[in-house]
Amino acid sequence: MSEHTKDLIVALDIGTSKVVAMIAEVLPNNQFNVVGIGHHPSRGLKKGMVVNIEDTIQTIQYAIEEAELRAGFSIRSVCTGIAGSHIHSFNSSGMVAVRDTEITSVDIERVLETARAVSIPADQQVLHVIPQQYKVNEQDGIRDPIGMTGMRLEVKVHIITGSVSAAQNIVKCIRRCGLDVSDLVLQPLASSMAVLTEDERDIGVALVDIGGGTTDIAIFVDGAIRHTAVIPIAGDQVTNDIAMALRTPTAEAEELKLRFGVTKQVMVPPDSVIEIPGVGDRVSRRVKRQLLASVIEPRVEELFVLVQRNLEEAGFSDLIASGIVLTGGTSLLPGMTELAEEVFMKPVRIAQPVYDGNLSDIVCNPRYSTVVGLLIQARKLKSTTNSEAASPKKRRNMGAPTEAAVSQHTERKTHDGTEKSIFNKMKEWFMKTF
Repeated sequence: MSEHTKDLIVALDIGTSKVVAMIAEVLPNNQFNVVGIGHHPSRGLKKGMVVNIEDTIQTIQYAIEEAELRAGFSIRSVCTGIAGSHIHSFNSSGMVAVRDTEITSVDIERVLETARAVSIPADQQVLHVIPQQYKVNEQDGIRDPIGMTGMRLEVKVHIITGSVSAAQNIVKCIRRCGLDVSDLVLQPLASSMAVLTEDERDIGVALVDIGGGTTDIAIFVDGAIRHTAVIPIAGDQVTNDIAMALRTPTAEAEELKLRFGVTKQVMVPPDSVIEIPGVGDRVSRRVKRQLLASVIEPRVEELFVLVQRNLEEAGFSDLIASGIVLTGGTSLLPGMTELAEEVFMKPVRIAQPVYDGNLSDIVCNPRYSTVVGLLIQARKLKSTTNSEAASPKKRRNMGAPTEAAVSQHTERKTHDGTEKSIFNKMKEWFMKTF
């Protein structure tokens, strides 16, 4: 069945350890209902970046085909995420004079353009320009200035950039699978949409998404994103440490981590024993479970120290009053909350996606935080596109641009009525007529 027979959105989370495709149907109340999930162990990626095109394409195809089979629909486009050590972010500001005294969406677009007019390296591209707050004349702290009266409009934004080649490789892999990319979203930004509450965003919170290849950080203060970062250390490094220390194959080390792993040695009974598979034809051996915990604890503690250092260097360590929110597959290891609270000296919780629709028993898992966030972004983008298509003349009454609209605006700026649009229409008419 075609994607067009129902109002569908599709998210594709291309991670270092797994690729997940999730198909959902948009409901009349603007919520969504998951109808199909496909996942496959990831190959061809390292620390969030594509290192083998063919292997990545094959992994994506497996995940997409499984999701299509379970949903009973074929898909044509996806909203996907991006992460990796190539991600950079910084804050910027812009100012314009208001044209007609009353602020409209046109003024919002103009001031955002001035804010993003900054110099970035040639090998980087802008992924997101996210408004933090607006200022009208001398009144600051405004979140939506549409309809307000003023002579001068200012904005503070958070700009996120990424490697051009890394983004192109992801898009190329997806297009080689016969799919279009509707949006490319920073993964911690997507995860934050799925797990954080409005109160946490307002009071101040740090989201730490611990995946397989990278640990993603997103800090929110006063309801707006203030800082993002990616640390190239995560669950795979823990697995590698286990494989090296206990002399066992990597696949067996991952299984040991998931089945018996604990991040604090004191939580393991002293008489608990586990069996360690040998490498090659070597026989397996039995060791105390505390030995496994002694390998995991220092690596996870090192990761939390790096996150803490990042928060301090960014200047937000004392501003996240609501504490730390952990998510991602690695956050499920027992003892993560206790160890994190010891390092950060702040309240810590492990978050799962907020979702109560179909397949909620599967979807509500920290492993799926990013892909659910991508679905939320895809729904926002679809809602914005539908609203503009239904009433293009009423854009001035739509309010300030959403994160989806701003992200889309940074990549392409093609509005009806521009000279480029008129030229294209004339060209199409000429080709059809002659």
